[in-house]
Amino acid sequence: MFSTIIQFFSKAVKSPDIRKKIFITGIVLAIFRLTAHIPAAGIDRTSLQALFLGSPLLSLLDVFSGGTLANFSIMALGLTPYINASIIMQLLTYVVPRLEELSKEGEYGQERINQYTRFLTVPLAALQGFGMYTLLRSQAIIPQLNPLSLAALVLTMTAGSMLSVWLGELITEYGVGNGISFLIFAGIVARLPVTLGQSVAVITAADIFKVGIFLLLSVAIVGLIVFMNEATRQIPVTYARRVGRMGLSSSYIPLRLNQAGVIPIIFAVSLVLLPSLASQFLSGVGNPKIAQVGSHLAEVFNPASLIYNVIYFLLVVGFTYFYTSVVFNPERISENLQKSGGFIPGMRPGSQTTKYLSQVLNRITLVGAVFLGLIAILPSLFQNVIGVANLAIGGTGILIVVSVILETTRDIEAQLVMKRYETFLR
Repeated sequence: MFSTIIQFFSKAVKSPDIRKKIFITGIVLAIFRLTAHIPAAGIDRTSLQALFLGSPLLSLLDVFSGGTLANFSIMALGLTPYINASIIMQLLTYVVPRLEELSKEGEYGQERINQYTRFLTVPLAALQGFGMYTLLRSQAIIPQLNPLSLAALVLTMTAGSMLSVWLGELITEYGVGNGISFLIFAGIVARLPVTLGQSVAVITAADIFKVGIFLLLSVAIVGLIVFMNEATRQIPVTYARRVGRMGLSSSYIPLRLNQAGVIPIIFAVSLVLLPSLASQFLSGVGNPKIAQVGSHLAEVFNPASLIYNVIYFLLVVGFTYFYTSVVFNPERISENLQKSGGFIPGMRPGSQTTKYLSQVLNRITLVGAVFLGLIAILPSLFQNVIGVANLAIGGTGILIVVSVILETTRDIEAQLVMKRYETFLR
């Protein structure tokens, strides 16, 4: 197996174009990680890190930001404002007729929607930067700032967030794989040694057996994630071909079990953490009634609570269906099949084919959505079953890491195949 992997990457490195893309990706990641350690001014970092260690919610946010939030760097907001802007724009696509028309205009329309998403990211980043300042101010971690200093801090955090978006788009355009997912992947991997170190430090002799179970289950989960990411349902398609005389040729449409990838979990995390963040802010307010509401909200939306995990699971399932409908349009597939002279055996071209594809897609998406939802709430399940809170496996983090590696490998493999075809045509 390892010899196959080494052979694959040796072939990739030998290709000048792929080598250039890998080099650009590495440079952008290095810039991202170096910039992520530039701290913002006026922060008590000792108190800040103590706050993050004592809050599962903030620790989860810190993992997704790659450690930039606990250090409160200039990129502390990370890609969260851009992800929220993407959610809003995709929802507006179903409401605003002009955006719906743009979504059907191919590459040009998608580029315009991406531009609107970037515009929307700026005010969202400023709003979240102010919210983060207010949260830390309520915890006495950051002093009261005058309007000019506060504006400078919010502007710095907004600029850091937009820099993260720009670096991610550089990877998407000139590097390997999806840049936004790649930066989140880099942040999770960068925090992995710290997380493992903290977990190992508190392990006792009585936990050795539980650790063994944890490691075995981790390997099984990684294998299951790979299997679910690669699983496809093949829809047979027959094409009419005229080669001297009429004939038929067969092919198939591969419907992936998980069409949406890791995007639903990233979207769901961005929304499910909002009540918890609001509770952190309200708990520090001077009014006792408001503080009591914040404390109750924090109790209800504690990452270990049942309500939090149920809402998280349902959000992941909902976003999986939503994003699958965005990336795979049965009506468009049916129309393209009809134009190319293809048909699904036993199905009439047109509306019947569209209905059949929709039914199949809904059934397999249910399996993929439930799987993603279970992966998302995996930390709580591990805490309750194994009983070692510090070893709660980050199902979301593992899913993102494995999915990004598989996606990057597929991207490189596709480019290698294309190079072989180019050589053959010459």
